[in-house]
Amino acid sequence: MNAHPSLEPDTTALRIDLAAAFRICHQLGWSESVGNHFSAAVSEDGAQFLLNPKWQHFGAIRPDDLLELDSNDPSVLDRPDPPDASAWCVHGTLHRRKPEARVILHCHSPYATALACLKDPTVVPIDNNTARFYGRTAYDLSFGGIADAEEEGERLAENLGDKTVLVMGNHGVTIVGQTVAAAFEDLYFFEKAAQTLILAKSTGAPLAILSDAVAQNTADGWRPYAGMADRHFAYLKAQLPHL
Repeated sequence: MNAHPSLEPDTTALRIDLAAAFRICHQLGWSESVGNHFSAAVSEDGAQFLLNPKWQHFGAIRPDDLLELDSNDPSVLDRPDPPDASAWCVHGTLHRRKPEARVILHCHSPYATALACLKDPTVVPIDNNTARFYGRTAYDLSFGGIADAEEEGERLAENLGDKTVLVMGNHGVTIVGQTVAAAFEDLYFFEKAAQTLILAKSTGAPLAILSDAVAQNTADGWRPYAGMADRHFAYLKAQLPHL
């Protein structure tokens, strides 16, 4: 694979990881036709970023397929290979508004989407995985259809605030992280957390919700395990066919 000549030297590894994330997402059953989008910033200010091409299946994305875009240049929508308008709206705005969000993963994984469709999609802490996201989850409950208007991206950026997870009501979930591995680990555990919540709620019995103190202690307890993300992602990546 040849690195894009205009990119920084370390972008080759970033392209490989982002392409792997798409394929792993598909293998886990979280892809949806040829929609949904992952992106990663390649400039310090976040303005330049990588994004999957319009309507290319997650299972077929290769490192060289990823588009390099400038969030300050809307003329990219007029080029021969324009990005998906919805992806441009959301990821372009988030990268421009939040340079600290180096990687942005958006998908409609089944349990996260089911949770997002509840009248109250709050992630309440009832076990280790749900408590992992205690104090880290934001909510956008103003679903208005396909997100293809600039104001939609601005609203999502505003609602995300300083959190790392955005539950998008009636829609899905968006995760932001410092690396592809870290963001993917949160996407993985958020789906596990949503699954636990949906299954527990389906019993109709009251939830045994952790106290704020225990929930915070559990969330803090995850921090020393941050290295799990790299090991887990490396394993999943090693199972893929050659990228």
